[in-house]
Amino acid sequence: MTDESKSNHFDLLVLGAGSGGMGCARRAALHGASVAVVEPAALGGTCVNVGCVPKKIMWNCGAVAEAVRDAKDYGFAVEEGAFDWHGVKVKRDAYIEFLNGIYARNLKKDGVRLLEGHGKFVENSKTIEVTDAQGGKTRYTADHVVIAVGGRPRPAGIKGAEHTIDSDGFFALEKQPKSVAVVGAGYIAVELAGVFNELGTQTSLVVRRAKPLRSFDDMVSEMLVAQYKQAGIDIVNHFTPSEVRKGDDGLLTIVGTRDGEANAEIGPFETVLYAIGRVPNTDFGGEVIGLKTDKRGFVEVDKFQNTSVPNVYALGDVCGKAALTPVAIAAGRKLAGRLFNNQPNLYLDYTNIPTVVFSHPTIGVVGLTEKEARDKHGDDNIKVYTSNFRNMYHALTTRKSRTGMKLVCLLPDEKVLGIHMFGIATDEILQGFGVAIKMGATKADLDSCVAIHPTAAEELVTMR
Repeated sequence: MTDESKSNHFDLLVLGAGSGGMGCARRAALHGASVAVVEPAALGGTCVNVGCVPKKIMWNCGAVAEAVRDAKDYGFAVEEGAFDWHGVKVKRDAYIEFLNGIYARNLKKDGVRLLEGHGKFVENSKTIEVTDAQGGKTRYTADHVVIAVGGRPRPAGIKGAEHTIDSDGFFALEKQPKSVAVVGAGYIAVELAGVFNELGTQTSLVVRRAKPLRSFDDMVSEMLVAQYKQAGIDIVNHFTPSEVRKGDDGLLTIVGTRDGEANAEIGPFETVLYAIGRVPNTDFGGEVIGLKTDKRGFVEVDKFQNTSVPNVYALGDVCGKAALTPVAIAAGRKLAGRLFNNQPNLYLDYTNIPTVVFSHPTIGVVGLTEKEARDKHGDDNIKVYTSNFRNMYHALTTRKSRTGMKLVCLLPDEKVLGIHMFGIATDEILQGFGVAIKMGATKADLDSCVAIHPTAAEELVTMR
């Protein structure tokens, strides 16, 4: 296998050892291809190092903080102590390093050669030049090249941006700020604001328009706003920042336009975190081969992950579509099967992808929102079922949160087009119902399943 060979030519060369790149490289090797993967940083990409994995650890910290506060209501004499942010960071970083090692061992086990350095196209679409940490350059060739270089946080792009941090900076924080403004309306902003708040930081969530998560179903986004406000998060809406000012005391004030009025100020804060989306990594020499990208720099691909250049493919966050770790892994594995396992028609179906927001509590959704369904099929062809209740966990707790569930169905047979949930454990509930949606389940199919009682999930099979 290529792990032992020092040949500079491969059947497949993958730029990027994140989730998608690793998934593609390892699966191609298992199909018998000679494979190399190029990576300049820690193995695992965004998800392992500054994304899903450390984020979920911090979400777990917030969930434990909630449980500690609720413990007395369940008869436990537990006192809430100070959260050891630095201690958790040390343990979290050690866990990430452990995962990096697993990734390296998996590459070796599967015979994938790791080329450590920054790779980019030179001369043509089959030649990649890798620059190592010492500046040394080595050229490699491949019959097929996959671009899986991922993305990075979008810069704040305002005056005083140097005083802010982004989501990567969140994981670099050595101590917990006493106050924070999280600027952004997407799932990253919502998740990090929730973590800060649960762990005791005075938290503001700053959004340009009326509410966060505007692309989600209205039920979900509205319940999130209500719960976050109840939990103590200050949601500052209709605010567009133009500057971050640092005072003599080191505290930060955000200046901007609010409700059309200029020079509005909010603050002060110890930390301002920007989470306003992500942009693709583009320093891989795509211009050398005439690679087609959209106006935002994302690589354009067809359903088979083909780019505009023959035998060059792209997947994951660099494509800007469904930027989720499992999506990149699935796309990479299917591409490997198509190229090296005689499955010429294999591709990832990007419809009905389940997704979760690790807010407090969580959000789980799959399929069309109610608005999307009505816009696509017409009001008269859509029937919606909803349930709003208090999870039984809160039977004894002083702290309360609501759970909401919605089924969006297409008449006349009531095929389920979308499931939308907000509340405790919706992240875990969603996976199985995601399978049902992919199989074309109808409301009658859900109703035919005997409910598991007492659970929150039973609401999805008992709605009337």
